[in-house]
Amino acid sequence: MARVRYFAAAEELAGTTEETRDEPTLGALRAALATERPGMAALLPRCAVLVGGSRVDDDEPLGADTVIDVLPPFAGG
Repeated sequence: MARVRYFAAAEELAGTTEETRDEPTLGALRAALATERPGMAALLPRCAVLVGGSRVDDDEPLGADTVIDVLPPFAGG
C-alpha cells in the first residue's frame, strides 16, 4: 500500500498526517480522496501532489513502497 502524507490545510481536511492507500494510480487516489473527503475536492486541484518527490501524471502507478506528498499552496515568503 502506498503511503500518503498530508501537510498544512490538506492535513486538516484529511484529519490525519498520513495514511496508507491501495489505489492503483495517482488519478484513482485523487478521485477517491475527493469522494471520501468532499472538502479536499476543492483543495486538491491547487495542491502540489508529489510521488516519490516528483510531479507526475495521474496515470502514474502507485506501488507498495510509494510515498505521496499532498502539499497545498503555502502563504508567506
